Amino acid sequence: MPSSAPPPPAAPQLVPPTSPATVKTQVAPVATPVAPVETPGTPAAAPVSAPADRRRWFALAIVMTAAFMDLVDVTIVNIAIPSITRETGASVSAIQWITAGYALAFAAGLITGGRLGDIYGRKRLFLIGIGGFTLASALCGLAPTPEILVAARILQGATAALMVPQVLSIVHATFPAHERGKVFGLFGAIVGLGAVSGPLLGALLTEWDLFGLGWRPIFLINLPVGIAGLVLGAKFITESRAPKAVRLDLPSVALITLAMLMLIFPLTRGHELGWPLWGHLSMVGSLFVFAALVIHQRRKALTDGSPLIELSLFRVKSFAAGIAVQLTFGIGLGIFFLVWTLYMQMGLGWSVLRAGVTGIPFSVAVSVAAGISVQKLVPRFGRKVLQAGALLMIAGLLTYLWESEQYGMGISSWQMAVPLVVMGAGMGLIVAPLTDMVLSEVPKEHAGSASGLINTVQQMGTALGLGLVSVVFFGAIGDQSAPGAVGPAFVDAFQQSLGWVAGVLSVIFLVMFALPARPRAHGEPGPN
Repeated sequence: MPSSAPPPPAAPQLVPPTSPATVKTQVAPVATPVAPVETPGTPAAAPVSAPADRRRWFALAIVMTAAFMDLVDVTIVNIAIPSITRETGASVSAIQWITAGYALAFAAGLITGGRLGDIYGRKRLFLIGIGGFTLASALCGLAPTPEILVAARILQGATAALMVPQVLSIVHATFPAHERGKVFGLFGAIVGLGAVSGPLLGALLTEWDLFGLGWRPIFLINLPVGIAGLVLGAKFITESRAPKAVRLDLPSVALITLAMLMLIFPLTRGHELGWPLWGHLSMVGSLFVFAALVIHQRRKALTDGSPLIELSLFRVKSFAAGIAVQLTFGIGLGIFFLVWTLYMQMGLGWSVLRAGVTGIPFSVAVSVAAGISVQKLVPRFGRKVLQAGALLMIAGLLTYLWESEQYGMGISSWQMAVPLVVMGAGMGLIVAPLTDMVLSEVPKEHAGSASGLINTVQQMGTALGLGLVSVVFFGAIGDQSAPGAVGPAFVDAFQQSLGWVAGVLSVIFLVMFALPARPRAHGEPGPN
């Protein structure tokens, strides 16, 4: 998703993982990966001196391994959800929270994690994050009940929010500007490999049933990697912090978390509880909490100039539209990938390995289209490429819907390949250039804040989409309990869900008209 070097260390920004300057391909076969964020207005430390130069490559390998571990953990879980359900007896809401809890905790802590690194040291926060992530992975792998697994997944998301934002900051502080193009090209390859390999690795680990542990190795595999990263990181990573770090804004984090919980918890529990009145009141109340968040951000901007969210960014039309696209895109993907996994394994009765292999054409199509879109298409056609991607995804969804209706329970992996390739190509055209397009008209001094907000909103959208699975999927299944009725009920619910996702993508296509016709070229002066 490498061609040009990122900005010099005097004013570092997030170099978007989908930018031509960074990576060739970035794919998200199960959940959209998050780029490490740099916090606003906090320049990274100067590159290390010559005597320490040889150590920088060890440091790079360590932080990229951590980023790979986080991305694989995001994408590996969905494929094992049916196995987790069968072995633990997880409820509908627990299924959703195993994935949504991670995304919500990650989103709530992402920007704050970056700021903590600026204040207390990026190496220190990275080591705390990778240590906590490894511990949380052990708790996930050893969880005796669905409730403990959900709690451990939330802890995983929170510790990932400490670890991931330090990755690019450490790279900026460790490598001189002329080497960063090569470094970010390598980073993009690692990200692409992690996203593609996650579902297949999850399928293999679950199918192999190592030591009779079933699905648990998908989490336990993080232990040796995390321990090695912790030990080697303490030895080879150089400490750095921002000269003038922005203050923490923990009340804003609390308000965001509370608002999202008030919105998502009733969605996940509503179906099982018969949609009680408190659930509707909670969802309505979340709007007031979001309003309180906006008021608090305005006060922070006036009092100490360090709000968690830079509200002035929303005056830039393309940025506001891009945030809307990121949010709705996350919702659509959150719905589709969980529902798709349940449909294949619990509806059609396929093995976890067959389901994992079925997704390979999708992953390959995303990778190929992402590389072409960034390098060839977007520089020539601009936002039309993203809109074409939305239309391709809609076409793939409708083709998948037709095939599901046509072949029913007898559908094969080969018959799914065509709509999956079309969908994957469409997704690749969107995910690779989208961040660059959204940031192209943002003032340079707010690039870090904008990048962090994009990543946060993306994860919130995913969490909201996972919460909506109760409405669009489990709500359509109803209380089918007869053995012969379960499969057809899952198929019907899957078809209904595809219609919802196609509708979401139609909205995305329209909102994309507010994006800039072409992204601003790297090095071109931005708006003041």
